[in-house]
Amino acid sequence: MSMTDVLGAEDIKKAVEAFTAAESFDYKKFFEMVGLKNKSQEEVQKVFRIIDKDRSGFIEEEELKFILKGFLPSSRDLSDKETKALMAVGDKDGDGKIGMD
Repeated sequence: MSMTDVLGAEDIKKAVEAFTAAESFDYKKFFEMVGLKNKSQEEVQKVFRIIDKDRSGFIEEEELKFILKGFLPSSRDLSDKETKALMAVGDKDGDGKIGMD
Protein backbone atom coordinates (compact mmCIF):
# COMPACT_ATOMS: atom_id res chain seq x y z
CA MET A 1 0.00 0.00 0.00
CA SER A 2 1.18 3.52 -0.74
CA MET A 3 0.12 6.94 0.43
CA THR A 4 -1.64 7.61 -2.86
CA ASP A 5 -3.98 4.71 -2.09
CA VAL A 6 -5.34 6.88 0.73
CA LEU A 7 -4.39 10.46 -0.14
CA GLY A 8 -4.31 12.47 -3.36
CA ALA A 9 -0.94 12.58 -5.13
CA GLU A 10 -1.31 16.29 -5.90
CA ASP A 11 -2.19 17.11 -2.27
CA ILE A 12 0.86 15.19 -1.08
CA LYS A 13 3.13 16.97 -3.56
CA LYS A 14 1.85 20.43 -2.59
CA ALA A 15 2.15 19.69 1.13
CA VAL A 16 5.71 18.39 0.86
CA GLU A 17 6.73 21.32 -1.34
CA ALA A 18 5.34 23.75 1.24
CA PHE A 19 7.88 22.52 3.78
CA THR A 20 11.08 22.10 1.76
CA ALA A 21 13.00 24.68 3.79
CA ALA A 22 14.80 23.44 6.88
CA GLU A 23 12.96 24.13 10.14
CA SER A 24 9.73 24.98 8.28
CA PHE A 25 7.71 21.86 9.09
CA ASP A 26 4.32 22.55 10.67
CA TYR A 27 2.63 19.22 11.35
CA LYS A 28 -0.88 20.66 11.72
CA LYS A 29 -0.66 22.46 8.41
CA PHE A 30 1.01 19.50 6.71
CA PHE A 31 -1.60 16.95 7.81
CA GLU A 32 -4.35 19.35 6.78
CA MET A 33 -2.77 19.93 3.37
CA VAL A 34 -2.41 16.22 2.59
CA GLY A 35 -6.05 15.72 3.51
CA LEU A 36 -5.73 13.65 6.68
CA LYS A 37 -8.16 15.85 8.60
CA ASN A 38 -10.99 14.70 6.34
CA LYS A 39 -10.17 10.98 6.46
CA SER A 40 -11.84 8.24 8.47
CA GLN A 41 -10.07 6.61 11.38
CA GLU A 42 -9.48 3.54 9.20
CA GLU A 43 -7.80 5.65 6.51
CA VAL A 44 -5.63 7.45 9.07
CA GLN A 45 -4.59 4.05 10.44
CA LYS A 46 -3.53 3.00 6.94
CA VAL A 47 -1.30 6.08 6.73
CA PHE A 48 0.10 5.26 10.19
CA ARG A 49 1.00 1.74 9.05
CA ILE A 50 2.84 3.13 6.02
CA ILE A 51 4.93 5.43 8.23
CA ASP A 52 5.57 2.58 10.71
CA LYS A 53 8.35 1.08 8.58
CA ASP A 54 9.42 -1.56 11.11
CA ARG A 55 5.81 -2.70 11.66
CA SER A 56 6.18 -2.40 15.43
CA GLY A 57 2.79 -0.78 15.88
CA PHE A 58 4.53 2.43 16.94
CA ILE A 59 6.29 5.29 15.22
CA GLU A 60 9.63 5.84 16.87
CA GLU A 61 11.81 8.94 16.58
CA GLU A 62 13.98 7.38 13.86
CA GLU A 63 10.91 6.73 11.69
CA LEU A 64 9.51 10.17 12.45
CA LYS A 65 12.66 11.84 11.12
CA PHE A 66 11.80 10.39 7.69
CA ILE A 67 8.04 11.04 7.83
CA LEU A 68 8.02 13.30 4.76
CA LYS A 69 9.73 10.55 2.74
CA GLY A 70 6.81 8.29 3.67
CA PHE A 71 4.57 10.69 1.79
CA LEU A 72 6.96 11.49 -1.08
CA PRO A 73 10.28 9.59 -1.30
CA SER A 74 12.15 12.53 -2.83
CA SER A 75 11.38 14.86 0.09
CA ARG A 76 13.76 15.98 2.81
CA ASP A 77 14.34 14.54 6.27
CA LEU A 78 13.07 16.47 9.27
CA SER A 79 15.74 18.17 11.34
CA ASP A 80 16.42 16.86 14.83
CA LYS A 81 14.57 19.87 16.23
CA GLU A 82 11.52 19.26 14.02
CA THR A 83 11.56 15.54 14.82
CA LYS A 84 11.71 16.13 18.57
CA ALA A 85 8.92 18.72 18.39
CA LEU A 86 6.68 16.32 16.44
CA MET A 87 7.48 13.47 18.84
CA ALA A 88 6.61 15.67 21.81
CA VAL A 89 3.15 16.35 20.38
CA GLY A 90 2.43 12.77 19.35
CA ASP A 91 3.93 10.91 22.30
CA LYS A 92 1.07 11.26 24.75
CA ASP A 93 2.40 8.86 27.40
CA GLY A 94 6.08 9.86 27.26
CA ASP A 95 7.38 6.42 26.23
CA GLY A 96 9.38 7.77 23.28
CA LYS A 97 7.05 6.47 20.58
CA ILE A 98 3.73 7.29 18.99
CA GLY A 99 1.02 4.67 19.11
CA MET A 100 -1.79 4.34 16.62
CA ASP A 101 -4.29 5.72 19.10
